[in-house]
Amino acid sequence: MIAAPSGAGKSSLVSAFLARNPEWIVSISTTTRAPRPGEQDGREYFFTTAKDFVARRDAGEFLEWAEVHGNFYGTSKAWIQAQREADRSVILEIDWQGAQQIRQVYRQPGQAPRSIFILPPSLHELESRLRSRRQDSEEVIQRRLAAAADEMSHAEEFDYVIINQDFSVALQELEQFVQRSWPAPTSR
Repeated sequence: MIAAPSGAGKSSLVSAFLARNPEWIVSISTTTRAPRPGEQDGREYFFTTAKDFVARRDAGEFLEWAEVHGNFYGTSKAWIQAQREADRSVILEIDWQGAQQIRQVYRQPGQAPRSIFILPPSLHELESRLRSRRQDSEEVIQRRLAAAADEMSHAEEFDYVIINQDFSVALQELEQFVQRSWPAPTSR
């Protein structure tokens, strides 16, 4: 599991990790947020309506779910099960709330997935990154910044924390943690 406040570089680090480690895949979450330019349903996310998401949530179809910045996000139990049956190694790119829910599901020692939290070097740097993406309105940026301090207070709940000040160093730390924590998956 990898979590971070929005703009800390989680998605960029995961993408770079996957490019260098093709035997791993990232989970594809279901979300109610609108697709960003270039995103495709089933590639970055499974896009759905709030009504459908709530019905699926209430039916127990998600391993974890959260409402973040006014949108729902969740990891499908069926999708994860299909990956496990195919013997694929999966990175769950989720938020701290989702990580807490997964820890509750896997309470037995050794059952819970290992977890990493990505921190920005500072809140000022986080704001700069959010603005440089040029994909969110001022209102959304302010909401993300307001939530970041709370999200960052949960970093201690994770097995390992990476401060993403230098991208290449952070990527190296991520790879080293994965190599120490999991047996090498077979090539697919």
